[in-house]
Amino acid sequence: MIRFKLAEQIEKKQFNEARRITIQEVAEASGVNRMTLSKILNQKGYSTGTDIVDKLCTYFCCPVSELLEHVASKG
Repeated sequence: MIRFKLAEQIEKKQFNEARRITIQEVAEASGVNRMTLSKILNQKGYSTGTDIVDKLCTYFCCPVSELLEHVASKG
């Protein structure tokens, strides 16, 4: 399963900029729909396209490896 590390990226950005960052702000600045961001944050295993990944990496100025991780399936 692919796990998004979006919450971690938001926390990191908040820490670095010493301010609160909302999902709405991320949506407006990145061009990613707010509902999509909410699904990424709240639905385990949510799947999205590479265009969304690209926009988020651009917004957070991070490589894909800091936004996504592969989690091995149990069993």
